[in-house]
Amino acid sequence: MNTSNPVYLFSDSQLLFWKSDGICFLNSVTEGLQKNSLKAAYIGASNGDLPEFYDLFVAAMENIGIINCRMIHSAFPKDDQRFLEKADIVLLSGGDVEQGWDVFVKTGIREVVVRKHEEGAILIGISAGAIQLGMCGYREEEIQEERVFDAFQFVPYIIDVHKEKSDWKNLRKTVLFKGEYTKGIGIPTGGGMIYHEDKTIEPIRSPLYEFSIKDNQTIENLLIPPEMDYS
Repeated sequence: MNTSNPVYLFSDSQLLFWKSDGICFLNSVTEGLQKNSLKAAYIGASNGDLPEFYDLFVAAMENIGIINCRMIHSAFPKDDQRFLEKADIVLLSGGDVEQGWDVFVKTGIREVVVRKHEEGAILIGISAGAIQLGMCGYREEEIQEERVFDAFQFVPYIIDVHKEKSDWKNLRKTVLFKGEYTKGIGIPTGGGMIYHEDKTIEPIRSPLYEFSIKDNQTIENLLIPPEMDYS
């Protein structure tokens, strides 16, 4: 078993094309790998396999020299299954968290993604996909405790994305539902995080909002990207 690769969580698709000092951020994701031989799988179940979002993925991969890409459709036909089994990069799309998760469970995609994680594939979650890679998922509307469901749990935090304008209301509630030993992380618009194999968190581009519980209340802490640390 090889779980040496970090897990990447992006609030939205901006980081697929973001450049720092003129270099695509995604280059750091595949650093040291032979890019022309990599297989990159896009799982679009959360957005109903919309082709325009797959096209963005293909463009992002081409920017860093990866041309062997495939959409893994929600019906999960045999050809898609074989590709996913061999994929070096697996991206979970944005969209509806619960819709995507239901497809993963019903089709067997969930078990294949778990295996890919165990084998050390590079996992990237965008928006809904980022939430699914965390501890649990939930619907977008008003959070009810009974509607919160376990997700992949590759990242031991409850994740929410681009909800800074609501002051992370649903994330705060979900952390409270889950109890005092649970933590949540909010990834603001345009930002991302890396969960490293040594269990450390690296904010990307923007600060992360970390929530924990004290005296039955959520407390907030900002995690600052290294390039923004002026201490």
